[in-house]
Amino acid sequence: MSGICSAHKGHDPKCRQCNSFEVPHPIQPLYIDDENVLRFKLNPIVRYLLDNGTIDINMIVRHGFSDSDLEHFAQLIGYSLSGSSELPYMSDETWETANNMAQNGETQMEANNRFLRDTLKSMRKHVKRLASGLFRIHPDDLHE
Repeated sequence: MSGICSAHKGHDPKCRQCNSFEVPHPIQPLYIDDENVLRFKLNPIVRYLLDNGTIDINMIVRHGFSDSDLEHFAQLIGYSLSGSSELPYMSDETWETANNMAQNGETQMEANNRFLRDTLKSMRKHVKRLASGLFRIHPDDLHE
């Protein structure tokens, strides 16, 4: 795997083909700060570079980095968990996984598995309702 997309002859961070083998970023640990706010543990080097450089977070967002990179950056600068839920590039999966880690004391893998199981359960419920209406079969008569 060379990291070069055949469709773009390079790497496009928004392209699914370019990022199809991308390993997800780890979720930063969470802690409660002095003001009782649940936050991602910031990386002091990343925070220093942001605070003392010529580029601000809005410029970084407009640069065209992938949503995955932007959500990881938000964690690295110590965003609050609640505030990160409003970021347009923060995926439901990452946010729910981080929330499960904080609320249930789960590892990232356990928390992500919980999110995926809950998502699958919800999808099954909706598909069952759709199939019931489509085929005019009572939901209790459908087999999983």
